[in-house]
Amino acid sequence: MLALRRNSMAVLLLAACVACSLPIGAEPRGVIIDTDPGTDDAIAIVLALQSPELAVRALTVVPGNVTGAQGLDNARRIISLMHRCDVPVAAGAKRPLVVPLVTGSETWHGKNGLGDVQLPEPNCPVDRRWAPDLIIEMVHAAPHQLSLITLGPLTNVALALEKDPGIIPLVERVVMMGGSISGGNVTPAAEFNIYVDPEAAQLVFKAGWPVTMVGLDVCNVTLLTRARLRTLEGRHGPAAEFVYGVGDFLVRAAERHGAAGSPMYDPLAVGVAIDPSLIDASPMVVDVETAGSFTRGETVANREHAKTIIEERRSPDGAQYAFTGRTEPLVPNAGVATAVHADRFLDLLLSKVKVSPSER
Repeated sequence: MLALRRNSMAVLLLAACVACSLPIGAEPRGVIIDTDPGTDDAIAIVLALQSPELAVRALTVVPGNVTGAQGLDNARRIISLMHRCDVPVAAGAKRPLVVPLVTGSETWHGKNGLGDVQLPEPNCPVDRRWAPDLIIEMVHAAPHQLSLITLGPLTNVALALEKDPGIIPLVERVVMMGGSISGGNVTPAAEFNIYVDPEAAQLVFKAGWPVTMVGLDVCNVTLLTRARLRTLEGRHGPAAEFVYGVGDFLVRAAERHGAAGSPMYDPLAVGVAIDPSLIDASPMVVDVETAGSFTRGETVANREHAKTIIEERRSPDGAQYAFTGRTEPLVPNAGVATAVHADRFLDLLLSKVKVSPSER
């Protein structure tokens, strides 16, 4: 049975990789973006909307960088700015599955979550469906045709899984911005998106669908610098002007902290959905620590694809214990990004957002 599961997962991952490597054609890839906008989320959403390779079917909003209410307002403002009222925007969970909500720092997101860039009042409506229900409905309506791009905590996706696990084989793949195999950014062990709701993240990793984890290991080297940002100066159109404003806020914040630029966390996940060759990924078994005092929210990657079973035996005189170990194989549950073509990604990002509709 274990060999059958391993072969099935291998076939699943191979099929996903083949689909990702197909040449870009006229038919865009359908995606649902689950987001907590958020400065870098905002840039990522614009990138997705500006990319003909992707067809954004919905934005589902989760609390994380900002509260759910603020995130919903921000998502509507972005969609309205981009004149894309055809994209449904739906509210989801109000808090993580188990613990109180921890929101992002104003240092990196500003008071409004958009780097204090003031967008006009939204004219696109709120979709009245609950975000997990919207995910379920859209996946069933387009089986094997939709991917999930997750840019925030995984609460909405976990709730959808709990309500209808039947969506698991119907989702093409999950591209996740989250996690790390080399230390965290909100604690020494944990990356923010996973830390906010590790119980939800564990459910998503263990679901049995193709997951690409785009974590801090690769995001931290995708720096939007002042020199890069200058390529947007003087560009007109809603995308370029908005991204320049948010990017300027982020670069200034990074410079105050002595850094050369600001990592493009969420935009990289969207970039990988557009062009998977932007990263190198390795199959790993990823678990999420949900109980550790110092390590809660850590994504623990098993590169050996095996676990050791400890067997305890008492010695004949009853005075000692003897331990013997055996190993059992494990099925990788994620492709973990371990390297990134950062310059190529940043070129893609800036080339997409600086094009106005009249130039397409």
